[in-house]
Amino acid sequence: MLTFAQMLAAYGRVLHDTTALASEADDLKVPTPCAGWDLADLFGHMVGQNLGFAAAVTDGDAPVAAYERVPVTADDVADRWDESARRARDAFGAADPEATVHLAEFGFTPTVAVALSMQLLDAAVHAWDVATSLGRTYQPSDATVAFVLDLARQIAATPGGTPVFAAPLDEVGIAPWSDALRLLGRDPERPVRA
Repeated sequence: MLTFAQMLAAYGRVLHDTTALASEADDLKVPTPCAGWDLADLFGHMVGQNLGFAAAVTDGDAPVAAYERVPVTADDVADRWDESARRARDAFGAADPEATVHLAEFGFTPTVAVALSMQLLDAAVHAWDVATSLGRTYQPSDATVAFVLDLARQIAATPGGTPVFAAPLDEVGIAPWSDALRLLGRDPERPVRA
C-alpha cells in the first residue's frame, strides 16, 4: 500500500497526464470505454468529481450537487479539466490524511486518505479511458498500477458489485494493468463501447 504522500504524488502525476491528454481533445463526440458516454460526457463527469471531492475535502462535506457533471466543449475542456484537477490536488495536499470527510455522493464518511485512494484509482482508470478514446495508449507508473490492481480486486469481490463501475471481467494474469482494467469492467482487447 502507498503512503499518503506517495498517493498524493501519484495522483498529481495522473492528473498531469490527463491534462496533457485534454489538450489533444478536439472532438468530444468520440465514444469512450464508458458505455453510453462520449468524451464530453466523460470529461464532464471527471471535472465534476474533481470539484466535488475538492469541496468535500476542504470543508469536510459537500452536497451531492457539488459532484455533478460539468458541461464541457472542445474549446474549454482543457481549461476546465486543469482548473478542477488543480483544486482537487490542492485540497488533498492541504488536508490532514486522518481527518474524516463526508462523501455525500457515496453516502459514507471515510478518512481523507481513503478518499484520496478512491480518487487515485478513478483518475488513473479515467486517464486510460481518455487516452483510449483519443487512440493513445496509457499506463500509469508501476506503483500506481499495483495500487489500482489491489483496490480493483477488492471492488470486484464486493458482493453485488458496485454501481460506480461496470461488472468485473475475469483476470487473465498476463499484465497487471490489463487485469486492473478488466476488474473495473473494461476490456483492453475491445476497449470502446459506443
